[in-house]
Amino acid sequence: MKQVTVQRHTGSNDFSYVLVTAVHNEEESIGSTIDSILRQTVPPDTWVIISDSSTDGTDSVIRDRESTCRFIRYIRLERSDSGRNFAHKVNALRVGRDFLKDREYKFIGILDGDISLESDYYEELFKKFVENERLGIAGGYVYEKQGTQWIPRPFNRVISVPGGIQVFRRECYEDVGGLVPLETGGEDWCAEIMARMKGWQVRSFPELKVLHLKRTATADGILRGRYRLGLMDQALGSHPLFEFVKCSLRIREKPFVIGSLVRFAGFLSGYFRRRKTRMPDDFVRYLRHEQTERLHRAMKGFFLKSSDHY
Repeated sequence: MKQVTVQRHTGSNDFSYVLVTAVHNEEESIGSTIDSILRQTVPPDTWVIISDSSTDGTDSVIRDRESTCRFIRYIRLERSDSGRNFAHKVNALRVGRDFLKDREYKFIGILDGDISLESDYYEELFKKFVENERLGIAGGYVYEKQGTQWIPRPFNRVISVPGGIQVFRRECYEDVGGLVPLETGGEDWCAEIMARMKGWQVRSFPELKVLHLKRTATADGILRGRYRLGLMDQALGSHPLFEFVKCSLRIREKPFVIGSLVRFAGFLSGYFRRRKTRMPDDFVRYLRHEQTERLHRAMKGFFLKSSDHY
């Protein structure tokens, strides 16, 4: 097969980076994800794609692209447990990270197999890192398709980066110790909190557009996904009041109202059953301090805004 030639245009900056992708049955989307990376103005030095016990045509798509691209490395994992456990994804990503342990690079990116990026995405993102030496984790804003239009995902936030597109400065990644495997997910949120605890900044940039090729938390059904998110929040130690406010604000997100109620029910089921928080005490204290500070700022802003009407 013809070898794909990619152009590297970095100017005077060192934008050397690697990518790690863990996929399970992503035959329909992984090809589009790979094609969007092949179009990057700054391609990765190495991209490790791990097929985690896929049973569809995912492996064939990856192997086909690997044969024509110098930087793709394909790994196949087999496991006896076929059930859905979000720790499996992190364990697969760790296999990819171990493959890269002797490589030299400035940045490491986690990329899901259902993402499509504009051709200058990584080049523009690395410019943000150059401008801010304390920027530890960064990414763009996620768009999802509704009808024929791509619209920003509800609750994109400047202060948080979705796990499927997180890019770490290498020093930050090593500071937080990589990703923590958690049964209910949340390894991306966990990494952000630990990064801030270490003094790093976390930012998403609205001007950098990311296409998510399938809706969030739909792999096991929307409501089951919402319930799992509630369990995740409880496992990480989220403050009950903050969780209530967050779920209340998300009644505008489909499925309207019921999705928020199911998420809060998931949180309460873990909280009242006294499921043990998976994280250390200092982590939980830091998280809850952040959350109460955000609540205080929101309340202050609300009352200041309300006073303008009197």
